[in-house]
Parts: sequence; structure tokens; C-alpha cells
Amino acid sequence: MLHPISWSQALPSYLLALALGYLLGAIPFGLILTRFAGTADLRSIGSGNIGATNVLRTGRKGLAAATLLCDMLKGTAAVLLAAHFAGHDAALAAGLGAFLGHVFPVWLRFKGGKGVATYIGLLIGLAWPSALIFCAIWLVVAAATRYSSLSGLIASALTPAVLWFLGHHDDALLMLLLTMLLWVMHRPNIQRLLAGTEGKIGATTRA
Repeated sequence: MLHPISWSQALPSYLLALALGYLLGAIPFGLILTRFAGTADLRSIGSGNIGATNVLRTGRKGLAAATLLCDMLKGTAAVLLAAHFAGHDAALAAGLGAFLGHVFPVWLRFKGGKGVATYIGLLIGLAWPSALIFCAIWLVVAAATRYSSLSGLIASALTPAVLWFLGHHDDALLMLLLTMLLWVMHRPNIQRLLAGTEGKIGATTRA
């Protein structure tokens, strides 16, 4: 007779998945790629952020696209690896770890990116249709307002509801938590949006 695995038995797997996710998420691809390309230290440019938006300020669109892709895929990889070896609950722990690693990387004194790319990568690994819906919402809001930050904020706010509607209830709860953290990381953007000073897509401004 099969017996359900107790929380105490599963906890080591969840902690391992969380640690794996954190280490993957903490890889600062934007900083690594720009250094290999010979550009100035990314943290001294624009907003000082290590994400793709700030990489774009170096004038290297290819590097920005590569940073976006890598920051997405590290989240996807964390989720899929944990799911393969330890199941869906471990995948959720890995997803949490990857997001925290990207936003608070230990290698950079816990000053990382704002999390949108990794957020999308997690959606790809957990429930890829929701990632498509996120991107569709982002594009619609961006086309209407030309605010990248607002597009990400609105898309993330709607994502937990989308996941819940699709039947991914556990995923929805995780992404609700990450949405709240993503909004916290975007406090400066929110303040500039309210003040009418946020830079629009295509303009040379802060992130």
C-alpha cells in the first residue's frame, strides 16, 4: 500500500529546489554579457539595473535581446528541472527561488533586476499559455500607452487571475506573491507614472 509523502520527507526536496532556483536566478546575464562585449559596467549606465531594458541603453540591441532571453530561460530552467526530478510542488519552490535570485542576487550585494523577464520565464515553465497571455496583455498596453513599466505591471496584475481561470490554482498563488514583489521592485516607476514623468518606449530615459 502506498503512503503519502509527509511534509518532513518532502521538505529537503523543496529546500533543494529553492536553492537551485535561487542560484540559477542569481546569474546576472546582463552584467556578464555586457562585460564580455566590452561595454561599460552596466551598473554605471542609466538606472544601474542589470536587466534587458538597461542593457538596451548601451546601444547594443542584440545584447539586450540576449539578456531578455537568458533572464527568461533561467526561470524556465529552474521550474522544469525541479518538476522533472521532484514534482510540481518542488517546481513552485524553484520558481520562487529563481525570482528571488534575480531580484536579490548574492553576488551583487542583493541588488538585481526588477523581475519581469524571469517572471515570464516562470510562466513558460509552469503554464506556457499564461505566458502568451501575459505577452499579449503587455503588447496591448504598450501599444496604447508606450509605457513599458505600466505594461509589465498590468500584465502581472492580471496573471494570477488568468492562471486561476485556467485551473492552475497553486501556480496562481505563487504568481500572486511574485506579482506583489514585482510591484514593490517597480516603486520608482510607479511614482514616475503617477507624476507623469515616466519615460516612454523609444525615449531615452530611466528604467
